[in-house]
Amino acid sequence: MNSETAGDSGTGSDSRPTVYDLAPDCTVEDVEVGARYHAVVNGVVDYGVFVDISDTVSGLVHESNLDRDYDVGDRLIVELENVRENGDIAFTAADPEDYQTEVVDHEPERTAVEALQTGADVHIEGTIVQIKQTGGPTIFHLSDETGIVACAAFEEAGVRAHPDVELDDLVRIGGTVETHDGATQIEVASLTKLTGEQAEDAAERRDAALDDRAEPNDVDPLVEWPAFDKLRDDLADVARLLRRTVLEGRPIRVRHHADGDGMCASLPVQLALEKFIAEVHADPDAPRHLFKRLPSKAPFYEMEDVTRDLNFALEGQARHGQKLPFLLMLDNGSTEEDVPAYQNLAHYDMPIAVVDHHHPDPEAVNHLLDAHVNPYLHDEDYRITTGMMCVELARMIDPDVTDELRHVPAVAGLSDRSKAEVMGEFVDLAEAEGYDRDRLLDIGEALDYAAHWLRYSDGQSFVNDVLNVDCDDEERHRELVEFLSERAERDVERQLEAVDSHVDHETLDSGAHLYTVDLDNFAHRFTYPAPGKTTGELHDTKVKETGEPVITIGYGPDFAVLRSDGVRLDIPQMVAELNEEVVGGGVNGGGHLVVGSIKFVKGMREEVIDSLVDKMADADLDEELSSTPALDD
Repeated sequence: MNSETAGDSGTGSDSRPTVYDLAPDCTVEDVEVGARYHAVVNGVVDYGVFVDISDTVSGLVHESNLDRDYDVGDRLIVELENVRENGDIAFTAADPEDYQTEVVDHEPERTAVEALQTGADVHIEGTIVQIKQTGGPTIFHLSDETGIVACAAFEEAGVRAHPDVELDDLVRIGGTVETHDGATQIEVASLTKLTGEQAEDAAERRDAALDDRAEPNDVDPLVEWPAFDKLRDDLADVARLLRRTVLEGRPIRVRHHADGDGMCASLPVQLALEKFIAEVHADPDAPRHLFKRLPSKAPFYEMEDVTRDLNFALEGQARHGQKLPFLLMLDNGSTEEDVPAYQNLAHYDMPIAVVDHHHPDPEAVNHLLDAHVNPYLHDEDYRITTGMMCVELARMIDPDVTDELRHVPAVAGLSDRSKAEVMGEFVDLAEAEGYDRDRLLDIGEALDYAAHWLRYSDGQSFVNDVLNVDCDDEERHRELVEFLSERAERDVERQLEAVDSHVDHETLDSGAHLYTVDLDNFAHRFTYPAPGKTTGELHDTKVKETGEPVITIGYGPDFAVLRSDGVRLDIPQMVAELNEEVVGGGVNGGGHLVVGSIKFVKGMREEVIDSLVDKMADADLDEELSSTPALDD
């Protein structure tokens, strides 16, 4: 019996007898034999009077237990004598000389969302995580410790039911479980906001349960790697954040770099999160409504992208009553160039997490992020690709995705030219699943080719088929990879033929070869490969030709793409120095030590490139630094 003492008379030191005053919605579950209750006469018969102690609890006081006559509406105090098997309730009249009154609130038996069964009358308790007004009922989405379910409350067509209820309110809903458009839904009969101790108890119980359920799964790494072990706690923190986000009903929006590693990072996370969303929500369409993945063409979070994301989020909030989404940045988002976009989001309640392997600016971005995973933060580097990290992140979210992902770290590593000492083990792991090295390379090439033509589209299902993640047709996967990789190879050869005779060469004082080419004038434009890919392919060709340290610069009117093998460039540091030294150059950009890109003011191209080459000429040789594929044929 959940009671609240009226006045000051219900203190623990008060020895007076207690008379309970039941709330109108109390049921027989809230009463006890031998307890006394305030009652109202609802009927008079020859053998006694019928009394109500709540709207649903009534019984007979036999005339032998009455010491006077009563009329309908009279009030008296009764003692519960017996509840018979047939449901009949017997009372006796009581007349305590002095007593204290305690108010009793109804505590219905709660049903967990995960236990809802069609046709049952239930009471559920939890937090409102979405409110959507339709042309008919108001749809409240309630989250408890076990899941999320839609609840339809009808006032009149198109009119907001229970207008006092808002997002994040703790409520108790009573109603009948039905099925609507294939999804479980509760037709609301009652909706009550919880307050006081009830709300505190419910919040404490729910938070403890959600914290427990949000805990990431403890999975062994696919490959033992001490360098990677440094990142596992950070990845677990992100997995915990994402699982809790799903449990709270908040949408998730993923931005990833539009290349092979970016897709190898985002698709595993998407697969794991969509499976978890489906597990939590009673609506089978929930993954489609609550998860969105989008590529970013630039190597940082552009204002164009953040403006689109914010507009989409605010429209979703207005139209569907959703919370603003959690933003997950993958293979992107670690640098000072991302700061303006993050500052834009800081005006709104949008949590942000980053998993990236580009050289970071933690002092610039960390105070704007809820989580930041980057190997450089643990004295490691870009050899640990974002795809490798996100395969483990996905497994922490849902370990059942493991069998779909064993080949993905190898694709990510080869696509991003990782020199990781365990690349051989990742390739062996993939080969055990039927992927030889040539096929892995073809998959990476096909992903890059697909990303180029998809531009700002996520390519849902299409890129899944290319990577063979959540793909239901192995033959289609193989045919797609063969077709796309062959097209990519043809286009690369055509591009290299176009630029070959226009490549300038010089040998730096360090002995390194420097190759430069004007891509704006001498490369095919608006086709595959783009300038970055063109520079990379040209660079790999020159590395194989010379077998010596090589630097390659592919430039246009206001940009330059940089690649290096065997030379310690530290591109992020060079960019910072150029921005200070070339007055009016407007230099910005970044990347890894040996792979990067910069932008500058068009009219200052000559000064910027000349200064850049001077810095490269002073750079130390380091044969261990390479951007070419790590494995021998």
